[in-house]
Amino acid sequence: MTVPETDAAERLAIEGAQRDPAQFAQLYENNFERVYAFIARRVGDRYVTEDLTSEVFHHALANLSRFEWRGVPFAAWLYKIARNAIIDRAKRAEKEGEFPSSLDTTEEISPQHIEEEIENRARLFKLVDRLSDLQRRVIEMRFAEEKSIREIALEIGRSEGAVKQLQFRALENLRTWGRGRASGTSEEQTGNKNG
Repeated sequence: MTVPETDAAERLAIEGAQRDPAQFAQLYENNFERVYAFIARRVGDRYVTEDLTSEVFHHALANLSRFEWRGVPFAAWLYKIARNAIIDRAKRAEKEGEFPSSLDTTEEISPQHIEEEIENRARLFKLVDRLSDLQRRVIEMRFAEEKSIREIALEIGRSEGAVKQLQFRALENLRTWGRGRASGTSEEQTGNKNG
C-alpha cells in the first residue's frame, strides 16, 4: 500500500471506530506494538509498560470522538497520550516517594527518530515471535524479565548449558532475520520456526 492509501485506510478506520467503538479493535491491533515499544523505551519495566500501554488505549478509546483527522498518523496522537501517561505516572510516583530511576520523561527527540525507534522495536517483537517456543521463552525470560541463566534453567527444567545454547541460537536467528529484512531478503529465505 502506498502512503496515501495507508492514510486513507487509517482515516476510514478512525471514522469507523468513532461511529462504532467496536471497530477500535483494528486501530488497537495496528498500533499496539508501536505504543508498547514507545513506552518500553522510556520506562524500562515490563509491568509498568504493560499498565501504561493499557492506559493509553483506554484513554484513546474514551476520547476517540474528540480526535480530528489532520493527515498526521493516528500513532502520533497515541504517542502524545503515552508521553502524558508516562509523565503522570512519574509525578504520582514522585509524590509517593517511589520515583523509578529508569523512567525517562525528559528526553526530547524528533518525531522521525521516535517513529524509527518504534518501528525497529516493532520489527524486533515480530522477529521474536518467529522463534521456536523454547527459544522465545528463553529470550523473554532473559531480556524482558531479566532472569539469570540459572533461574531460567530451573524454571524450564534444562541445564544452564542448554539455556545458553538456546539463547545463542535465538540471538543468531534474530541477527540473521534482522539482516535479511534490512537487505530485503524474504522471510521464507531466512526464517526457520524451529531454529
